Amino acid sequence: MNTILEVKNVVKQYGDYTALNSVSLSVPEGSIYGLLGPNGAGKTSLIRIINQITLPDAGEIILNGEKLNPNHISMIGYMPEERGLYKSMKVGEQCLYLAQLKGMSKQEAKKQLKYWFEKFEIETWWDKKLQELS
Repeated sequence: MNTILEVKNVVKQYGDYTALNSVSLSVPEGSIYGLLGPNGAGKTSLIRIINQITLPDAGEIILNGEKLNPNHISMIGYMPEERGLYKSMKVGEQCLYLAQLKGMSKQEAKKQLKYWFEKFEIETWWDKKLQELS
């Protein structure tokens, strides 16, 4: 089976704290892969490196046979945990923000979001704050 993601000897330190100490793993194409571990194990640090939010101090990430680069951002889906969202921001604004982070223009994002909000019959959510949703 082909490998879609390969992490090779990745190191990430925050001051004196080592979050990732030469971490390596391979994710087979078409699989679902989970990172499990206690708080402070480095799960979020690794996800942030794969999503190019932060850089590793050492090591490399290979995606689909290529060294990770900015062009890969559009190929990676990432939903941060709840505290990664802005609760006082309106749903529509948050969706526009996330779409633009993935490289969409504001105009294209609005067009696509309008389509999906209508498709799922959630147009009334656009101006609600995230904290108002269950």
